[in-house]
Amino acid sequence: MTHSPLSIKRRHVLGDLYSKCDSLVEIPVFLDSPDGEKIGHVTEGLGHYADAFCFHLPEDVCKKLATGHYIYSFDYDYSDPKAPAGRDKRIKLNLIVLTGRKVPTPAVSRTSKKAAAALEALGAVSELKQPEITA
Repeated sequence: MTHSPLSIKRRHVLGDLYSKCDSLVEIPVFLDSPDGEKIGHVTEGLGHYADAFCFHLPEDVCKKLATGHYIYSFDYDYSDPKAPAGRDKRIKLNLIVLTGRKVPTPAVSRTSKKAAAALEALGAVSELKQPEITA
């Protein structure tokens, strides 16, 4: 299995946790569940990409991650558990879980007559027939 490195800004990955997160050396990455198989790891970028996470994942996962097919979930601990509770409490990441996004179903825009005609063409019984008025 070929692993391809992919660098993504820390702010993009962490969102609101960006300002609270301590630097890291290497943490595991899991797909869909922290109980599943480890698919790779994340390191903190060095040099030109100092404020980025470098994901070392299989090539197919990297392509999907780069195009936004996954959302990020985190497991973390507080860096100093004895620090007073507050908004600025520092955290230390333990792992990252990538979860696939749900693909929305495309909306079909048809009038009721066109929908009934399409159903009849397919051999289905249409319940959208207009009531007959007899005088």
